[in-house]
Amino acid sequence: MSPNCRPLIIAVQPWFKDHFFNDRVILPAVEIMEILASAVNEIDADMDPMVMSEARFSKFLEIPPERSEIAARIEYETRGQGEIRIKLLSRIQFKKITRSREHAEITFAANSPQLTARQIMASPPPKSAASVASEQIYEELVPFGPGYRTLTGPLYLSRQGAWGRLQTPAPGEGPDLQKTLGSPFPLDGAMHAACVLGQCMADFVPFPVGFTRRVIHQATKAGEQYRTFVIPVSRAADELVFDLAVFDTEGRPCETVTGLRMRDISGGRVTPPAWIRKILRDGR
Repeated sequence: MSPNCRPLIIAVQPWFKDHFFNDRVILPAVEIMEILASAVNEIDADMDPMVMSEARFSKFLEIPPERSEIAARIEYETRGQGEIRIKLLSRIQFKKITRSREHAEITFAANSPQLTARQIMASPPPKSAASVASEQIYEELVPFGPGYRTLTGPLYLSRQGAWGRLQTPAPGEGPDLQKTLGSPFPLDGAMHAACVLGQCMADFVPFPVGFTRRVIHQATKAGEQYRTFVIPVSRAADELVFDLAVFDTEGRPCETVTGLRMRDISGGRVTPPAWIRKILRDGR
């Protein structure tokens, strides 16, 4: 059976310009998830988009300069047990032909799994942990513009994980963040923490390329502070895997992501600075 198709226009928001890689502005994965969740709501109004699985981010969706919108499309198919598998695609124009390029693919599930103790761990950082100031992170390790500098204060690092605080832009000071999935910025900041921890562990700068499951337990809001905890799960020559969570200030889980896969997408052109590779060398 052929998948269902729909055209899609993505409005380019001013803050997108602060999310870039290799001098190219790219649509963040958290915004792609929001776009696909909104599309799922239109496909099936009874669908709860707060549970996602088998996510894959295959190609960057580049935002050309001065572009106010991007023409794209979605393809989707319904599965058993109330699941919808959906893709985000765009068209690439060559001299003689036009081809589709797939950027992301996610399954939205109808049921929410129970949390495990590992997923909701919210322990404070041990006193022996190393730390990196958020200002240094965004200057040297995750060089995004101010719109996506969600980590605030020190990020604590150990071989057991990373802990830090997240701050979303206040209402009226930034974008309208009350979307289908809540504010996209806390999860984005949590993935920044995973990227920093990954640079302590590997000789490449890891970017998210997929995850096993994401569950939103309570939507995050504009102008609020959150905490994140990132746990390393596995390490290979070309891939790191993490579990992570976002909590409110009372320690209640807002989001959990299991099996976050991160890889080098630069082809070896971007490498971590030497000092971050040494920060956990003392065995912390």
